[in-house]
Amino acid sequence: MFSKILIANRGEIAVRVNRACHGLGAQTVAIYSQADKDAMHVREADEAYCVGPGPVGRSYLDVANIVSTALATKCDAVHPGYGFLAENARFAEICSDHGLVFIGPKPSVIAAMGDKATAKRIMKEAGVATTPGSDILESAQKARDAAKRIGYPVLLKATAGGGGKGMRVVERPEDIDRAFASATAEAEASFKDGRLYMEKLLLQPRHVEVQVLGDEFGTVLHLGERDCSVQKPSHQKLIEEAPAPNLTSKQRHALHEMAVKACKSVGYTNAGTLEFLVAGDHVYFMEMNTRIQVEHPVTEMVYGVDLVKEQIRIAAGERAAYVQRDLQARGHAIECRINAENSQNNFAPEAGTVSHVEFPDGPGMRVDSHMYAGALVPPYYDSLLAKIVVHGETRDEAIARMELALRETTIEGVHTTIAQCAEILATREFREGRYDITFLPRLMAGAASR
Repeated sequence: MFSKILIANRGEIAVRVNRACHGLGAQTVAIYSQADKDAMHVREADEAYCVGPGPVGRSYLDVANIVSTALATKCDAVHPGYGFLAENARFAEICSDHGLVFIGPKPSVIAAMGDKATAKRIMKEAGVATTPGSDILESAQKARDAAKRIGYPVLLKATAGGGGKGMRVVERPEDIDRAFASATAEAEASFKDGRLYMEKLLLQPRHVEVQVLGDEFGTVLHLGERDCSVQKPSHQKLIEEAPAPNLTSKQRHALHEMAVKACKSVGYTNAGTLEFLVAGDHVYFMEMNTRIQVEHPVTEMVYGVDLVKEQIRIAAGERAAYVQRDLQARGHAIECRINAENSQNNFAPEAGTVSHVEFPDGPGMRVDSHMYAGALVPPYYDSLLAKIVVHGETRDEAIARMELALRETTIEGVHTTIAQCAEILATREFREGRYDITFLPRLMAGAASR
């Protein structure tokens, strides 16, 4: 096991990783920007070092400063969390070149699966069903040709994308040029990679993902699926649940089987997530995230597995602590993301100081957060403040428990998504588990028209 781990992240995931490291007896080193000098992850780590000013390009994306800090503090390994450098193959290579274990998959796998167009090609070759689409599009003219072949409506996507950045829906040929230019510019600004590819836009699909774990000994495990279809118009998720409701046993089996097959085809190690679109009876591979996901707690609650500890153990060369037959889902879990956003203003993010915080506490409730009274919400980073997670023996019990948890949650000083999450839970579509990725945009449009 590692003796000291540098956590190359901030916010709730840095706090989460820090606690997992301590649980395994490893010391921790936090990094922080000047804007985060009083942050909770800084307070809880054994050591903490500033790596630059607030903007991410000069702090949490400064590879030289981060690796230098890890070496100077005699760390064995680096845990990237999610976002920032978590899916940066070059960062993983640099860590390895300097004798640091990158807690994640091999750099070559990160590179292959991080390029979404390449990932789809690999999956096709492995016999995994993929959404009809294109390879990399070199120009708007190539995009027009691809759209004509695929058929409208289509979705332009950044090959290096995530979080809804660099995505544009195109319903008519006359809109291709403008959509291609704006998606390219956004992808370049967000990922320093403006390349795009195209997929057929499936009408009202569900977004379902499968959690996987692989070790260095060839074991690949799945830990069931999560439904992540409650998404804002920006395609960013707001509520997730596990298991996914209203799947047939055939669909569930297909999801799990494809996820394991995909991982084995690339020699995948560590934690990862395969994302799929479910449309009618069809299941299509969409992309793979070669890291821990924001929504991993719902899987932990249902399967009783600490995924972050498993990441660390596997990276340290240990075998996966489980076999597939022992991984059985129990009950139901739901996660609500509490963001510093104004849901009445199209979820516009907010910065400010949190003046008061109260979180729920009771059976089957979990809170992952870095918030406290007086905490600063800087303008530079993701707006996530907390993840409220509940578990119940049934889905109905989990919904009721989440409604109680949201009523008992108070965050003052900035607008949050607490009320919006409660509104979603109260809808018939959510209660029946019959929603898709168009659900929240339609709910917002209906509210705006009233």
